[in-house]
Amino acid sequence: MASKLLLLGLLINLLIVKDAQAVGVCYGRNGDGLPSERDVVSLYQRNGITRMRIYDPHQPTLEALRGTNIELMIGVPNDALQSLNDQNNANTWVRDNIQRYSNVRFRYIAVGNEVDPNNGNSRYVQYVLPAMRNIHTAVRNAGLGNQIKVSTATYTGLLGKSFPPSDGAFNDNVRGFIQPIIQFLAQNNLPMLANIYPYFSDPGSNLPYALFTAPGTVVRDNNNGLQYSNLFDAILDAHYAAQARLGGPNVEIVVSESGWPSSGGPVATVQNAGTYYRNLIAHVRGTNGTPLKRGRSIETYLFAMFDENRKPGNEVERHFGLFTPGQQPKYGQLSFN
Repeated sequence: MASKLLLLGLLINLLIVKDAQAVGVCYGRNGDGLPSERDVVSLYQRNGITRMRIYDPHQPTLEALRGTNIELMIGVPNDALQSLNDQNNANTWVRDNIQRYSNVRFRYIAVGNEVDPNNGNSRYVQYVLPAMRNIHTAVRNAGLGNQIKVSTATYTGLLGKSFPPSDGAFNDNVRGFIQPIIQFLAQNNLPMLANIYPYFSDPGSNLPYALFTAPGTVVRDNNNGLQYSNLFDAILDAHYAAQARLGGPNVEIVVSESGWPSSGGPVATVQNAGTYYRNLIAHVRGTNGTPLKRGRSIETYLFAMFDENRKPGNEVERHFGLFTPGQQPKYGQLSFN
């Protein structure tokens, strides 16, 4: 009996460690001279990267992933959300992009990315939750409900307050959009996906706090006595607090993007980016969790595999790559597993 209990304990520990150590990498294709999809998949495998996020159902990438051990987060682009408000279209989407690739290891479907009532993609707000519901129904009807979790990818821009972390709250004019989504996730035991970037939270004011290099506590949350030594945890816990206020205290958060640019701004340097990625990997691979969610592993997807020189927006947006188009690591050999 004792030997069986010992074996069970070892298996549980192995499962916890395996889950905690899994770090994914986002694969964007908005750049020139990038490797072929098959070469990209080989690059993931050579570096022990076992999870990938893509932003649309790109057939050459899905074909290259067939039969591999790479688990996939696949995105529904914002401009496809309206069509998926029809259940038949959602069924077709799942059939063509999920069921057709039965030997691809789908993990999540991200229905929309960073849809925000306050910015240029506000026209998609009304379509996100109906599309999520329909895709979730299609996944369940396909018998894949235990394998694939449906969610949407939000971001810190929806928060009206994030300091101290326990006061985290969504903007007033965002609540009508995000609260029903949070409640849907809670009812169906689904996670929230959140893109979290300390770089975009004025890191120059305290760079060690943003880069995980602060020697000790930087922020003490006087509401609950929790202490923070890095900005990543503080932002993540602010998201948790904001969700709890809207009916989702137990909705897990998967960090669907986090990264640091190597060029394009005063603290966007190769040295700082390398420091951030190395320390972020070490942090989320542990099982310490955040101050608010102790002991919970933080599934995280690094952004991104390559620099994307054709991305719109500020210059920094084009310099988040971990590898060059020639497949050389920009920051030395990172340990992903």
